[in-house]
Amino acid sequence: MECGRDGRHPWGNIVTSIVQKWFAITLWKRIAAALILGAIVGLIAGDSITAIQWVGDLFIRLIRMLVVPLVFVTLVAGVVSMDDPKRLGSIGIKAFGLYLVTTLFAIIIGITVTSIIRPGIGVELVGIAPKGFEGEVSLTERMLSIVPENPFAAFAQADVLAIIFFAIMVGAGILMAGDKAKTLGNLFEGAAEVMLKITHIVMECAPFGVFALIAVVMGTAGVSTFLNIFLLAITVYLGCFLHMLLVHGPLVRFAGRLKIFPFFKGIVDAQLVAYSTSSSSGTLPVSLSCAEHNLGIRGPVASSILPLGATVNMDGTALYVAAVTIFAAQIFGIDLNFYDYAMIALTTTLVSVGTASVPSASLFLLTVVLGTIGVTNEQTALIVGFIFPFDRVLDMMRTVVNVTGDLAVATTVARMEDEIDVDVYYTEAVE
Repeated sequence: MECGRDGRHPWGNIVTSIVQKWFAITLWKRIAAALILGAIVGLIAGDSITAIQWVGDLFIRLIRMLVVPLVFVTLVAGVVSMDDPKRLGSIGIKAFGLYLVTTLFAIIIGITVTSIIRPGIGVELVGIAPKGFEGEVSLTERMLSIVPENPFAAFAQADVLAIIFFAIMVGAGILMAGDKAKTLGNLFEGAAEVMLKITHIVMECAPFGVFALIAVVMGTAGVSTFLNIFLLAITVYLGCFLHMLLVHGPLVRFAGRLKIFPFFKGIVDAQLVAYSTSSSSGTLPVSLSCAEHNLGIRGPVASSILPLGATVNMDGTALYVAAVTIFAAQIFGIDLNFYDYAMIALTTTLVSVGTASVPSASLFLLTVVLGTIGVTNEQTALIVGFIFPFDRVLDMMRTVVNVTGDLAVATTVARMEDEIDVDVYYTEAVE
């Protein structure tokens, strides 16, 4: 076969064309197609589909590979970025405090709703025996274990709680050192960007991982298994709606002293974009527009609070991670006590600051939080593999909650600081 005019072999041109068309398709659409195709192939192939399980296992391993370095460098960079005067002023402090409070409430709602509905009861993920923690572990012992005696050992053992503590200390130390440590701060910010790029590379493998994971589940467990995923999805969506109604709404009403309906009417555009894109950062331009033109928040305030929220506020993801953690405990028969719930809340709140902008951030948070209740690495891989093919649908709703929380806090703080045009807030709502 002769080469073309450009000197390239025709097959090379064909391959190049296919690759270009592949990457031209939005990632979530590729994942959705892989989900459907994997389900069909798994249903047809039956048990023999386990021959491709290694593909799904490889993808899960790639995700786990990123957890420790990603959490460390992004959390340090997140702490260092708080040196921005806009973020450390009166407005920034109030916003940051409210973000943490709403995140904590999201975790509580996620735990409560999942404990009541119990979507994990009856799910059988064979092959891994339940473990949990051996013996009773006091809250004091758990808290002491957060402080690493040897940070390098914590990295080697993937002790993420200890790594989180060390990362916060490193970030605080860089801020205290001032100009002398500016280069080191820039280094961590650069490292965070590198890790995010690596994360994007790994996520490009998601369609292949999803295909294998869903095919194996469908081929070995059948359609009935997905009834539990459907129940989990209902649990998450219900929790998200409750959080917006019981936390975001009352925050605007009582702390912001504004009526609720104009707020929710004014942010519809941002919510729709958030649901369709599953990206808080991608929704930011629309959020800024809604804040200024629909809610009457003055530009300088909106432009300082909303970007901060897109970085550190993860109400929806925190709720989801808490729900899936309880879901996993139900599957593996792990009895949770007050200390376990406290660790779930503490860990999710801490790591949410550093991983808010990471695609499919829930997967990385989940691998961290599950370890705090004694779920083994093998069990974690099973849970992630079980829910990941459906993560996109759940991620869409989580992002809506994240963006709603950003705007609720921005509205409340703007009202506190008298930086909102109340006439615009009410006028735009009734047009």
